[in-house]
Order: sequence, then C-alpha cells, then structure tokens
Amino acid sequence: MRVGVLSRGLEELDWLQKLGFRSMQWMRFDESPAAAPLGDWRPFVEQFAMEAERRGVRISAIGAHYKNPLDPRQTASARAIFQRAIEVAAFMGVKTVAGFAGAVIELETNERGGNPLYKPFENFFPQLLAFWEPLARQAAERNVRIAFENCPQGPWHLPLMHYNTLSQPAMWERLFNATTCQNIGLEWDPSHLMCQFIEPVATIHKFGARIFHVHAKDAFINRPLLETYGLCHPGVAEHRFPGLGQANWAEIVHALLRAGYDSDLNIEGWHDPVFRNHDAGPKLEDAGLLIAKQTLERYAATTEKN
Repeated sequence: MRVGVLSRGLEELDWLQKLGFRSMQWMRFDESPAAAPLGDWRPFVEQFAMEAERRGVRISAIGAHYKNPLDPRQTASARAIFQRAIEVAAFMGVKTVAGFAGAVIELETNERGGNPLYKPFENFFPQLLAFWEPLARQAAERNVRIAFENCPQGPWHLPLMHYNTLSQPAMWERLFNATTCQNIGLEWDPSHLMCQFIEPVATIHKFGARIFHVHAKDAFINRPLLETYGLCHPGVAEHRFPGLGQANWAEIVHALLRAGYDSDLNIEGWHDPVFRNHDAGPKLEDAGLLIAKQTLERYAATTEKN
C-alpha cells in the first residue's frame, strides 16, 4: 500500500517526485489527450506510463469522469469516456477506473401543494444498472474494475444529496444486492461519510470487499457550531488533509488491510480551508500534502512490498 496523491497526470510527475509520492490517481482523464474521440491515444499513454515508471510512481486508478452520466444530456459522452478509460486502463495495467455513478433527477407533484419534490433515487436503479452493467462487463473482460466515489455533491460538504446516487451506504447495499457484476465497487472517501455523521471504519467492515480505491481525505465536524446553528450552517463540516481532521487513520488502514484492500491511499487535496493555495499569500497546498503523507505513512508505508 503506497501513499499517493490525486494528479492531472503526465504534466505533474516531476511535482509528485519532488514531494516523494510513489503513487497517483490520474484525474481529469476526460480532459486529457487520451480521452479525445479522434486520433491515436496510445503514443500519449505510452509516454505517460514510461515517465511514471521511470520516476517510480504507480498509477493506482484512472479518475475518468466526475459528473452525472445518468443525465440524458451527458449519457452518450460519459459512456464513451468510460469505455475509453477502460481500454486505457487495460493497456496500462491499471486495475481501476473511477467516477460518479450519477443520478436520474426528476420532480413529482407535491400532493400537499407547494414546490415539487425530487423523486427518490432508489426509484431509478433500473436506469443506473442499465447504464453501468454493460460497462462493467466490458471492463471485466479486460480485468478492470469500476469504482464509484461516495461524494454527495451537496453544498459546503454537508450531508445533502445532489446528483450522486451512491453517496450513502444504504444505496451501496441496494446496488450490490441488485447487480451481478462483481467488479462494481467503491472509491471510498471517509470525509464524505464523516460529513454525513457516518462512522467510516464501520463501512469498511461491512463493504471492504467492494472497496477498490481510496481517496485519503479527512474531515472536521465543529460540534459547538453544529449544536448552535444546525447542520446546514457553513463551517459545521470541513474537509481537511489527513492528520488535520478527526478520522482515525490507524483504524482505517488496519480495517482496509483486514478486508484485503489491494490498492493505494491517494490524498485528495484542494479542500482544506487553510492548507491550500490561495490567490494571495504563501503556497500551502504542498505543505498540507506533506502533513498528510507523513500521517498516512506511519501506518501504510511498512505494508509496501514492491
């Protein structure tokens, strides 16, 4: 298990090496030359793989598309992006392709009057399976897995669902009971669970076999603010770098290893309210990444065998 970072890919390999990271998730795949519908993607991918190997950096997953593929306006392009990402992952020997599962968002009349209500996401599991299972079968033929991130996409990191059906463990359970595809799983992020007041380690014990990739991000729940202003107040829930929040990383790593987790811990930056790059002032993002790296390596680095 290596400690890595989310990265845009080839252009950031020198930066990864400078900070001492040995793993990365290739994010923004849908914006990369490899995702372009025309042209040969192989020269770019071959160069990327060669440069990563030369620096001793492992690509643990491809972050293909973090939008809403179940929105009819996005479905065709999202399907093409995931198909290409699966093909590229198989070519590179990357085990996992990740993104959001998406959601069908429809309104129904409020019988009591007033504004219309959103129909429950569970009403649309047939549509979710119809989109994802064919892709999962294509991926399985190439020994690739599909992992869904559990971010609700609500405002202020609060437990308010927006366009991600699979932001809550109850929905994970429904999906895994409904699908026959064993290569459909989770890109697990404890911060999104903590911001929903869910105990992260308990979800590893229950769903560990389905955790294919991990976003290492922490969270801090400001209890006095919560008790004074309620859960929808800004600042009640903050995302933070590991080591600066309230997650128990020793227990997380222990539970992941017990569950047979076979990938890396890739730190997701950008969100910490202090340790991030601001328009003015010191460059703090790298400092936050190093704090997170040191925190996680206390528990994960000794498990590395190659």
